[in-house]
Amino acid sequence: MSADARLMCGIGLILIPTIVYGGLTVPGVVSNGAMGMPAPKGLSPSQVAFYRAGHAHAGVLALLALFLEVVMDYAATPHVLVWPVRVGAIAAAILVSGGFFAIAHARALRWLLYLGAALVIATTLIAGIGLIRAS
Repeated sequence: MSADARLMCGIGLILIPTIVYGGLTVPGVVSNGAMGMPAPKGLSPSQVAFYRAGHAHAGVLALLALFLEVVMDYAATPHVLVWPVRVGAIAAAILVSGGFFAIAHARALRWLLYLGAALVIATTLIAGIGLIRAS
């Protein structure tokens, strides 16, 4: 593993406790504060759904970001795109999950979700094309 991948994987792993905290908070959200850690009370069903989606996407996209960090060591990608993919993969996980949480309270912040989704698309396409070119 390259030093760059090691650095970004380390940063990605440091973010995992925030996902664990979310995992402890979601039961409180779903049960209106009866289980889990303290959570906002009186959320609408759509707000609860956004909380669930935000937490689920955080875990999945954090794993994808860690995978992409290693993949970039083997992809035949133009040098100028390597760091944007590395940073974009982690940023996508934060933006998508944060976007769901933000939408639950302020619909105007939905651009966070869309920006994160665009980063997921861009980073995975660049890494995938780079791997195909490397073979």
